[in-house]
Amino acid sequence: MNNFLLYLADLDPGPIFVFSLFPFLFFLYWANKTNEMPKISLWGFRMTLLFVGITIAFSIFAQVNYGKELTDIDALHGSAEAFLAISDGLVALGFAGLIQNSSK
Repeated sequence: MNNFLLYLADLDPGPIFVFSLFPFLFFLYWANKTNEMPKISLWGFRMTLLFVGITIAFSIFAQVNYGKELTDIDALHGSAEAFLAISDGLVALGFAGLIQNSSK
């Protein structure tokens, strides 16, 4: 078990990260086609892709300009995470409105 954990620690997450985008893109395609998804939530899910793009760009910037990981540069990391917070807020706001409207 310990060797397996060491293997996982050395595993490059990049290919897994890229692969995980495909189910999310399929979900966005489906969510865009349905009328059940609150529009505000849909925009929140779309902004999650913006968060991913900004995180990748900021990670490259941190590595090239500072020779460090994104998590080591607080201003860049916090700025990237702000997009995730905004997208999560939009998702929650949309579904909260849906719940509120359905209880009337």
